[in-house]
Amino acid sequence: MKKLSYLLVLCFVVNAAAYAQSAVEKSVDVAVQLLKKAMLDGNRADLENITSRDLTYGHSNGKMEDKAAFVEALASGKSDFLEITLAEQTIKIAGNTAIVRHHLTGENMDGGKPGKVNLGVLLVWQKEKGKWKLLARQAFKIV
Repeated sequence: MKKLSYLLVLCFVVNAAAYAQSAVEKSVDVAVQLLKKAMLDGNRADLENITSRDLTYGHSNGKMEDKAAFVEALASGKSDFLEITLAEQTIKIAGNTAIVRHHLTGENMDGGKPGKVNLGVLLVWQKEKGKWKLLARQAFKIV
């Protein structure tokens, strides 16, 4: 009977740990979706809110931006996403850090020129005051 009790407790602990991990991953996915919406809308307040003050944002062409440049490009319309689709997303949690990888396709207007994007993206999120904030992003072209 003791062995059965231990087994039940062990199953409960393992199940609870799996659920907790799943809940954290879901909260990161919510942050990713908020970032996507803010990028599509070009909403300055939303872009400011979802990103860390220490943001480093790497484009697939090698261009690097800090938070101010990233927000300004989207909020001013200089860089304008018309459509974003995310696929093949994975989320890995390491303490207060989350590593997200996904495939991003879409349409944009950069400097008034229409274009299509087909990118692999690595996002690093950090929990700040209970909220996930984008700390780093790096994209690479998929051909």
